[in-house]
Amino acid sequence: MTETFQVDGAPPADTRSFLFVLGSSRADGNTETLARAAAGQLPTGIPQRWVDLAGLPLPDFQDGRHERDATPGGENEEVLRQATREATDIVIASPLYWYTLSAQTKRYLDYWSGWLTVPGSDFKERMAGRTLWGVTVMADHDEAVADGLVTTLRHTAAYLGMRFGGVLFGNGSRPGQVRDDQRAELRAKTFFQQEAPFARFPHEAGEGAR
Repeated sequence: MTETFQVDGAPPADTRSFLFVLGSSRADGNTETLARAAAGQLPTGIPQRWVDLAGLPLPDFQDGRHERDATPGGENEEVLRQATREATDIVIASPLYWYTLSAQTKRYLDYWSGWLTVPGSDFKERMAGRTLWGVTVMADHDEAVADGLVTTLRHTAAYLGMRFGGVLFGNGSRPGQVRDDQRAELRAKTFFQQEAPFARFPHEAGEGAR
């Protein structure tokens, strides 16, 4: 587990806190490299917390909304739930696997469904107005192949009333190869500086601002 508590979505800079969720099956992979390059541009003093899902394994999610004896995810689930609740900016750093999120990243998001329905939970209320970001590195040069990953994150943000800062793309396959992607390096310098609008479902595109 990688965890640094340095970093609560368009709040003032001095009240923001970033949670970086690493969803690769490989330590120090290209996606993490790109995410750390972008994180390095954040102003000094903004806390950052890094969690590696490979070091905090979760069992397959069981939908217990209608079950009396739902099995909890245990200590790892609680660590991730608290880290998610405490952050104002959540950065999903997942390589592109089969045109979408990695398995461990998707499992983490599945647990959000359970956190929404825990008796007395304020998870949805806490997430509203916060910001979801994505970082992904892929072997393909055509960013359109990652539309599935982008849609998953955007719709997740829209459902929870969150802002969506978009996805920072990089190219690479072999370890460290993303460092050769000058376009990704340039984007990383300003990625977290851009405005993150409220996410919307396609049918809401013509509606007024929230």
